[in-house]
Amino acid sequence: MNRARGIARLRPVFVALLCLVALAPSGGAALAETLLLHCGELLATPGQRPVREATVIVRDGRIVDVRDGYLDPTQAPGGGEVRVIDLRDRFVLPGLIDCHTHLTHELAPDSRLRAVEDSDAMSALRGVAYARRTLLAGFTTVRNVGSRGDAGFALRDAINQGLVPGPRILEAGRAITPTGGHGDHTHGYRHDIFDIPTQMQGVADGVDECRRAVRSQVKRGADVIKLTATGGVLSATAAGTDRQFFEDELEAIVETAHLLGRKVAAHAHGTDGVNAALRAGVDSIEHGTYLDDESIRLFLETGAFLVPTLHAGDTVARLAEQDGYFVPAVRAKAMEVGPRMQGMLARAHAAGVRIAFGTDCGVGTHGDNAREFQLMVDAGMSHVEAIIAATVNAAELLGLSDEIGTIEPGKAADIIATRGSPIDEVAQLMDVAFVMRAGVVHKNE
Repeated sequence: MNRARGIARLRPVFVALLCLVALAPSGGAALAETLLLHCGELLATPGQRPVREATVIVRDGRIVDVRDGYLDPTQAPGGGEVRVIDLRDRFVLPGLIDCHTHLTHELAPDSRLRAVEDSDAMSALRGVAYARRTLLAGFTTVRNVGSRGDAGFALRDAINQGLVPGPRILEAGRAITPTGGHGDHTHGYRHDIFDIPTQMQGVADGVDECRRAVRSQVKRGADVIKLTATGGVLSATAAGTDRQFFEDELEAIVETAHLLGRKVAAHAHGTDGVNAALRAGVDSIEHGTYLDDESIRLFLETGAFLVPTLHAGDTVARLAEQDGYFVPAVRAKAMEVGPRMQGMLARAHAAGVRIAFGTDCGVGTHGDNAREFQLMVDAGMSHVEAIIAATVNAAELLGLSDEIGTIEPGKAADIIATRGSPIDEVAQLMDVAFVMRAGVVHKNE
């Protein structure tokens, strides 16, 4: 009897719940807003001709369709609320991709002091500011090839969770480097300031340690593996800029990374290091300053990309002119390497090497990434080729061609707009007027 009364009392609750289910939209959530981007000129696929008067339809952060003409909101597919974004006096193109950044750091006169004063938390907070600058500059995806501690991973995850604004990040964590190599962060400091770095910090000698170092970065959450095949400009050591790993070590790093589904980016300046890294099967060479005919042959044979980072070369060459900015060992390398990088790109481009856009911002100023375009054009690339490097080619290098790089149905709604045509004047990309990342508008002037 009591059980029957209980059921009777609950019956109105069941009826109410059934009514709510019946009235709720499919999926139990409100219909998503549909965005119509009315584009004055649209470069949907860099390398193809732009079209005039087009509409990009966006819903749930993705591109639904691209149509000729300015679609009337009443004709928008899918139902629900419709909002028009008026870009009829703008040139619209895919969000830009920078394949070489260091978002949790920016070079400054006190950088060496910051390395011992800043916590991982402070580096991550700096990264929040730098990521926002980068996004507002039109770069909706970056490959972050080296960061200290957990800062880079935390920044990537916070952006993915919508906690802070920023570009999509592919994070490398610590670069893999030999003891005393370019990625060894203890250069020039008293030995008692830092613990002896291990494979978890990317420092590895010999085949077994190199394998363990790669596995350690993947365990920490790395999306890509960065290795330092040669010495570098900014490491405080006079060890030069040529090869620092043995060939069997390079092969072990690349093989292990590929087994774990990670691509490999190789920092490499000197000729021997560039060629050894290419023979080992890396997916990209970062910098490539002293490449030669054999390097070009290996690039063409393997299909590896060159990420030229002219921005960094130009930056360090300028800073080296200031007395006292760099320690003597760094200044000498900066004065030697920086001025050579444009000639390197000119040679590689003329030979047909595949180029992907990358700046090394963190050496240069974050948010100033687009200056690389003009440097690439000055080295002999056309305006269109430079844009392709930062969209179609960069997406292919990152393994994200199905997601970004063009404005096509099904892809992420990463879209930017400029006031004039960057095909005619690439400097237009220095001041973008509109930025959308995954369907969210972050800038609309």
